[in-house]
Amino acid sequence: MRIAIVDDSATARMFIRRCLEIAGFREAEIIEAENGRNALEQIRQAPVDLLLTDLTMPVMDGTTLLKWIKANPKLAAIPVLVVSSAGNPAKEQELLGLGAMAVLNKPVSPARLSALLQDLIPGPSQTFEEHNEDGDRKSSNGQPGGWDDE
Repeated sequence: MRIAIVDDSATARMFIRRCLEIAGFREAEIIEAENGRNALEQIRQAPVDLLLTDLTMPVMDGTTLLKWIKANPKLAAIPVLVVSSAGNPAKEQELLGLGAMAVLNKPVSPARLSALLQDLIPGPSQTFEEHNEDGDRKSSNGQPGGWDDE
């Protein structure tokens, strides 16, 4: 699986990458872009199976990126997950209307990302481990567990 993370903040990209790893996408090839234009250039050369994008970025914002992807027949099938700190229900409805598969509000947690992807995309999500909101693994009794395999 190939996943694109698009955000102008290197810290946010790193955090989302870590959330994806915790959510079960450790084997995915993850590419990063700091704006929508850079992301489009990369996915035109090698399409992705999932794209996570921030909204507010220089050069090309996330809304424009979503419109470009959904308007291009070669890219339109790419699931786009918008990660936003806006928390605006009207904007969320607009993004869903433009073709976003979902809008995930910041701060992103591995548990929320995992649950969302489990419902929306096949693949590693079928084997997600149960996590609490902090991304810590839970044991069978619901108590936090360790990260022994890392």
